[in-house]
Amino acid sequence: PMFQVVMHNDDFTPMEFVVEILKIFFGMNEEKATQVMLHVHTKGIGVCGVYSRDIAETKVRQVNDFSRQHQHPLLCDMEET
Repeated sequence: PMFQVVMHNDDFTPMEFVVEILKIFFGMNEEKATQVMLHVHTKGIGVCGVYSRDIAETKVRQVNDFSRQHQHPLLCDMEET
């Protein structure tokens, strides 16, 4: 099975930080990352990508760890597709 990595909106994490995460960990360009960030911001949740279980788990851990290191509460998790 495949898993989608999803990002949840919060009222504290700066939009620019979310865009950087999407570029760094999901290989998006500036335009795509901005589109996904705005979707997360307006809809409350957004899909960052679809991966096998191991890759999805790794990306979720990397994003959550990176966010905490920068004192942001951004939450990323995964759901089976």
